[in-house]
Amino acid sequence: MAEKSKLLAVIRVRGRVKVRQSIAETLDRLNLKRVNNLVLVNSANASYAGMVNKCKDFVTFGEIDKDTLAKLLAAKGVKVDESAASSLISGSASPKELKIEMPIRMHPPKRGYEGIKLAYNSGGALGYRSEGINKLIERML
Repeated sequence: MAEKSKLLAVIRVRGRVKVRQSIAETLDRLNLKRVNNLVLVNSANASYAGMVNKCKDFVTFGEIDKDTLAKLLAAKGVKVDESAASSLISGSASPKELKIEMPIRMHPPKRGYEGIKLAYNSGGALGYRSEGINKLIERML
């Protein structure tokens, strides 16, 4: 994962059936209770980074850029100005401070996921995908 403070977009890909109790509890703590839910998490917070890493086989995550964040918030009807989006990306403000409701319900991606049982590096949809999360979010809007 990233060393610097970055804003991660975490999307739940897999469902609730046959999920270990500890993973289900971690997903609940991240507020990812349904498939295609998205939350914004600051990667500098070690506890959130650990939770995301623990449930990497059920979610996909990566660094969201400013343009994609602006499109996402505009599509979901959240009024955020340019400086607030920049402070959210840099980690100086949290979504809760800007009154952004989490989780954000998303549509399934156009043309579907790559495969919900394989890691992103292996041609699937799970785990860390760095800048590739922006393309996925745009497919889900």
